[in-house]
Amino acid sequence: MNIFKRLGIFVIVGVIMAFGSEIGELISHPVAQRLVPMAEAIVGRPLTPVSYAGVARRTTRRVIRRSTIYIATLPKGCTTVVIEGTTLHQCSGTYYQPYNNQYVVVYVD
Repeated sequence: MNIFKRLGIFVIVGVIMAFGSEIGELISHPVAQRLVPMAEAIVGRPLTPVSYAGVARRTTRRVIRRSTIYIATLPKGCTTVVIEGTTLHQCSGTYYQPYNNQYVVVYVD
């Protein structure tokens, strides 16, 4: 090991030994405890990183892709749905989007 590394380690250990007890007293001091409140994250709350709601919010982005299949009129029994702010028509599991005077088949991923 080179002399500078040994000297650096020696200095760091010396500083920790010299000021270790004082640093511990500062952290346990009542004023310091009031200045730095404890951070709490409750698992299961919507904004915590490991909660189901937080994970679902970040991972469920749906993509709407247009196809090259166009039809003039919608089949019977279609319902109107809104996905990612886009109004679509769902007919027997197939989604259609209005386009000019016709409808285009779209895929929702």
